[in-house]
Amino acid sequence: MNFYPRSGQKKFCFTQKFECQYCELTHELLNEIVDLSDKLTLQTYEFVKNKEIAEKYGVDKIPAIVIEGGKDYGIRFYGVPAGYEFTTLIEDMIDVSRGTTNLSAETKEPLKNLEKNMHIQVFVTLT
Repeated sequence: MNFYPRSGQKKFCFTQKFECQYCELTHELLNEIVDLSDKLTLQTYEFVKNKEIAEKYGVDKIPAIVIEGGKDYGIRFYGVPAGYEFTTLIEDMIDVSRGTTNLSAETKEPLKNLEKNMHIQVFVTLT
């Protein structure tokens, strides 16, 4: 796997020390990922204490991960990215670092005709 992170790619983690079963595990996992490259940063916010920042990013549950590069692509992960979900997290980091996805031209073409922003949510169970 080739990974070419742009300088300044950020991950934001919204967490809290109480009433959050997977916050600590999610934070530890993100710390390990960020330690792999000096081009990655992690900013951690307490969900309740930093309510205005959570609202800015549309975060309404925890643990939450926001992946941001040169711009905010709207990618949010809720819960711990374990199992196959970890692969999705890494793939999204790569896409953000490139500023594009591996979607085919055939797939991208009809998306150009969307007249408004779409809010897509995918729910999974741990594998």
